[in-house]
Amino acid sequence: MSDPSPNGPGPAARIDRMVAEAKAKAERYQAMQTAAGQVSVTETGKDGLVTVTVDSSGNVTDLRVSDQIRELSGDRIAAAVLGVLRRAQARLPERLGEVMAATIGDDQATVDTIVGNYRARFPEPEPDEPESPDPGNQVKLGALEEEAEAPKPRPARRPAADPGEGDDDFGQSFMTRG
Repeated sequence: MSDPSPNGPGPAARIDRMVAEAKAKAERYQAMQTAAGQVSVTETGKDGLVTVTVDSSGNVTDLRVSDQIRELSGDRIAAAVLGVLRRAQARLPERLGEVMAATIGDDQATVDTIVGNYRARFPEPEPDEPESPDPGNQVKLGALEEEAEAPKPRPARRPAADPGEGDDDFGQSFMTRG
């Protein structure tokens, strides 16, 4: 039987095509979700002392520390781990963008939104600071707070009322005076 419409497929054919497109899109999004869930990023520090792997949510899934770390201070170890962790997390938007482009690349608005959300959550870390913090240059927060705000003097107290003025309701609410 021929198509009754001279201008193109009939309504049933258009609906069938739209349903097929919706199913295909849903399958692509499911594939994207599965692939994005499998994304991980591994980053190693410049000195090779620390290696961190994060999953697609930015959670640490593996942490490897070189035996040479024993020679470092606790502050340096913490700085190394956090620095490498932040660099690994900052690479997540790029990796997720690649996965999304391969699966739902025709929906650039969705890719941009999701990648933008990841960039906001995991921004590029600050430029590398010196590997070994100089304890002489560290400022303690308590010192800053003390310098920034000296204790304020207490306000002067009112002179005590003359005992002969009937101030025998001291401490009671003014609402109860009668």
